[in-house]
Amino acid sequence: MNETFVPRGMNRRDFLVRAGGVCVSLGLGALTNGCAQSPPPPVVAFSPLPFKDDALEPHISRQTIGFHYGKHHKAYVDKTIELVKGTKLAGLSFQEIMKQAAGSPEKTDLFNNAAQSWNHEFFWNSVQKGGGGKPEGEIRTLLDKSFGSYENFRKEFLNAALTQFGSGWAWLVIEGDSLKVVKTANADNPTLKGQTPLLTIDVWEHAYYLDYQNRRGDYVNAVFDHLLNWKFAAENLTRKVKV
Repeated sequence: MNETFVPRGMNRRDFLVRAGGVCVSLGLGALTNGCAQSPPPPVVAFSPLPFKDDALEPHISRQTIGFHYGKHHKAYVDKTIELVKGTKLAGLSFQEIMKQAAGSPEKTDLFNNAAQSWNHEFFWNSVQKGGGGKPEGEIRTLLDKSFGSYENFRKEFLNAALTQFGSGWAWLVIEGDSLKVVKTANADNPTLKGQTPLLTIDVWEHAYYLDYQNRRGDYVNAVFDHLLNWKFAAENLTRKVKV
């Protein structure tokens, strides 16, 4: 099971309870009075940021957040909702939609938008004001075990972020009992390979160009050293260990 990240807001259980609540409360069967005939409203939604839009300054500006979150991320969510409306995929989470669309040429547009919606929400939770630094506890132990030292991990992660050609993502994931650094292009996602993401850094140009222009290295170093949310990574690790 790799669904380690649950977006804020309505989850699938809440949706099913609410969607079925009317028929249940009236004592009606699933096929009466159109209860099961109306297409369900989408579970997917444009979730609020977990911080204020200026919280990441000076490393990521309010202006960048406005465009990155308010324009790019929102466009992915809106397009996903549009594409699943009236289909059997309506009512599924971004991750469920992404998995069902993956590898299907006729669903490439849907995959890209659903995956980018999920990736971006995961990224916003991967950063926080006053983040960065060296983690403690179990995740630090696993970093030392998997990479030899925190310094080796830092070097490998930054290298992945810097060498991802074009648009994409750098990820810290757990696979089996080891942590790994991986990079993915465009909308691709480690969950599709059976890996559980713990943290990510977005290296699409829209993530940093207003603040750093072509200096991706400065952006990646700033996020890594000052914004990474190790608490979120530890929570994802705990969920992985429990399943």
